[in-house]
Amino acid sequence: MVRKYFPLDKNYLLEQAQLQQRTSLLRELMQIVSEAYYARYNPLRLTDGISQLIEKFVLTDEEPLAEFYSALAAVYRYKFSNNQLEFLWEGTDHLEKYKADWVAAFREWSQLFCREELFIRALLDVTVFRQPSVSSPFSANRLNHFMARHFDVRLHPQRGILPARMA
Repeated sequence: MVRKYFPLDKNYLLEQAQLQQRTSLLRELMQIVSEAYYARYNPLRLTDGISQLIEKFVLTDEEPLAEFYSALAAVYRYKFSNNQLEFLWEGTDHLEKYKADWVAAFREWSQLFCREELFIRALLDVTVFRQPSVSSPFSANRLNHFMARHFDVRLHPQRGILPARMA
């Protein structure tokens, strides 16, 4: 069951497009984060313990990033979508248009987020440096806090997405 983050969260085609793109976009996010890590901390790509872990890492378990992805997708629906289908004069399918728009926004936001040191560190903590036996809600909360601060919204556990001034 998909969680509704706000009362008018009813753009089911956009939500479907976002769910279909999840795996590929999360893998792309990890690639962007690793490039941002190297650009910021190891521009010569010298081999050390951390860079070896990052190089060997393959995203097989999306669970640590699932909440972040769902919240980011919901913020996109909250900020940039409406429930009415628009006329597509170029003849494309609405689902394909939503996929293209979501992928473009996700890539842009990923690049923007990776300018922040805290985002890179939080994402690496949740994925590359994650201890399978240890739960890390703190790192997941850092990701959600960063996203909420960037979009000027609050992610409330029970009420979903709220404008920052209401929460």
